[in-house]
Amino acid sequence: MISFIAAGMVNAMGNSLDEIAANLVAGLSPGMVPDKDNWLQKGECWVGQVTGDLPPVPEHLPQHHSRNNQLLLAALAQIQPQVDCAIARYGKGRVAVVLGTSTSGLDEADRHVSGQHDTYRYGQQELGDPSRFLSEYLGLCGPALTISTACSSSARAIITGKRLIESGLVDAAIVGGADTLSRMPVNGFHSLESLSERRCQPFSAGRNGITIGEAAALILLSPQAGKVQLLGVGESSDAWHMSAPHPQGAGAIRAVEMALAQAGLAPTDIGYINMHGTATRLNDEIEAKVIHQLFGEHVPGSSTKHLTGHTLGAAGACEAVLCYLMLSRRLPLPAQDFSLSPQDSSLAPCGLLTVARADYPPVMLSNSFAFGGNNATLILGASRD
Repeated sequence: MISFIAAGMVNAMGNSLDEIAANLVAGLSPGMVPDKDNWLQKGECWVGQVTGDLPPVPEHLPQHHSRNNQLLLAALAQIQPQVDCAIARYGKGRVAVVLGTSTSGLDEADRHVSGQHDTYRYGQQELGDPSRFLSEYLGLCGPALTISTACSSSARAIITGKRLIESGLVDAAIVGGADTLSRMPVNGFHSLESLSERRCQPFSAGRNGITIGEAAALILLSPQAGKVQLLGVGESSDAWHMSAPHPQGAGAIRAVEMALAQAGLAPTDIGYINMHGTATRLNDEIEAKVIHQLFGEHVPGSSTKHLTGHTLGAAGACEAVLCYLMLSRRLPLPAQDFSLSPQDSSLAPCGLLTVARADYPPVMLSNSFAFGGNNATLILGASRD
């Protein structure tokens, strides 16, 4: 069985797991704020930003200098002792690095084009850079790869790390992802009419789009015993549309069913569903339909994107770490926030929590449904040891 040995994360909720856990329980997010940095060229929006100081990229690695990699270093610092132990135990060639991203150093490229960045190098924005950087920073010589499948990127990175270990190619894997605020995704989603003018409200009647956030989340995977285990994974492709989900959620259903089958679990065994819940009209509608078909309305669930923003390529790992926090610390399940708009009564009943819940079976399912119909599902469970 593959375990989450350690996890580190920074996002709009905080700069450490302790801070993020406290704000998750309180339903607070200090980094979810109106855009005052002109990420959106015309109009208004909110963003989910990391507010703490970030460690610098070492001077001997200037080709890797980007905020994206600084976010990774901030997350890595939280698990450095466990990573060092894994490297010492298994060797530098037996620890993989598998990350997800959709922006990499795109903001640095944008600033260079607009004359604000005079130390630009192409490698800063290349999608493979996060894994190359982290591997080089740690002095590793095992597999290092970056996955970029939009909003499922880092969930897919977790799945790939699991498979690398199970195949015998490595003994441990540093998995996760990072994405940074930049003008391209903010204005891109605005052009798709999918960017909310205010803080996003998943599954609400008044939802009108996403809030983009930035984050980094890293997880050390190993077959060794840990507090939380990766029980099952599933992935699929809709092969339907470049950006819209399949109208019946066919691919999403396959991913969830695959994860349940691999975990050897029935839908009734799940204690909580961390929904993808982007707050776009269509995504929430289809996901509610999928969950209703597979789980009915009795398995509690919610989307946490009103607290983190949609962290794009980092979202899958970010939400997996939130589940890890809830399972390892027995935190209450977070309620969906309907303070700005009531729950959409037209959606299929899907167990949305309207108040926090303290008592639940310690098994969680997390969905990541991306552009192009790229679906990934993770199932985590608290260790019985």
